Amino acid sequence: MSENSFTSSSLKGRDILSCADMTAQELAMVLDTSLDLKARLRRGEPHPVLAGKVLTMIFEHPSLRTRLSFDIGMYQLGGKAIYLAPAEVGLGKRETVSDVARVVSSMSDGILARVRSHESLEEMARYAEKPVINGLSDREHPCQALADLLTIREHFGKIEGLTMAYIGDGNNMAHSLALGAALSGLNITIITPPQYWPDEEIAVQARKLANGRSFVKVSNSPDAVANADVIYTDVWASMGQESEVELRRRVFSPYQVNANLLSKAREDALVLHCLPAHRGDEVTEEVLEGPQSAVFQQAENRLHAQKGLLAHLLG
Repeated sequence: MSENSFTSSSLKGRDILSCADMTAQELAMVLDTSLDLKARLRRGEPHPVLAGKVLTMIFEHPSLRTRLSFDIGMYQLGGKAIYLAPAEVGLGKRETVSDVARVVSSMSDGILARVRSHESLEEMARYAEKPVINGLSDREHPCQALADLLTIREHFGKIEGLTMAYIGDGNNMAHSLALGAALSGLNITIITPPQYWPDEEIAVQARKLANGRSFVKVSNSPDAVANADVIYTDVWASMGQESEVELRRRVFSPYQVNANLLSKAREDALVLHCLPAHRGDEVTEEVLEGPQSAVFQQAENRLHAQKGLLAHLLG
């Protein structure tokens, strides 16, 4: 792999605000690159494919995995990441989103933004001259979904034809998983109470992207985990929903990923969680630390998946 390997990538210079901003072929290409870069790192082989490149990271929400994966990832790729905390930017308050986008993109090679509103990302992408990457918004979390698909591929040796049961809140994570699953041929059932179902527009979009290769279903029955190869869950109350914690705990308690629920899936079903986890709420300690859990492999894969994406966007 040379430093110029990615200059002709179809993703070079593109915005990735959604999993749907990639084709099925491009998503597979990013996963291929992620696996290659992970293997090179394991062998101790330098891979400075982004030497001299700078990624500016704008955060409105706190972060562990997103910040670490992009910061360390840029370093390992030979570039540099610059972190801007909420108080330093005041996105849409101290400065308009459009002004921030134009200033930051004039000095750096790409922007990673972790924002409260997806509309902020869309506005940033309109005004930025360089690629904008969604590091999390209220609508999607595509970078996490890339790591999830990478983990599934590593574990099973494939993605297409497998079945995932996502159980919990039909939130931004459910949206990105539905779209990512559709593109990669992974069947997915999103299991959640009716009042928390995912955005219908996302579900329709995912079914179109699947194009008959796989199914995208929504159910309110925890029993729909039957025959799942992968069981995935997320926190019941995301950032900004702290006032709803007790209400959501009552509503979602039948949807907890525990030993009983796990027994209804395939015997070798893989358990995933994007973290942070509230042990005893959406998942039990027994399952999270059990032999079927790949949660910490999944967390590490944020680094490798993000490196694969960066290489194609900024290379």
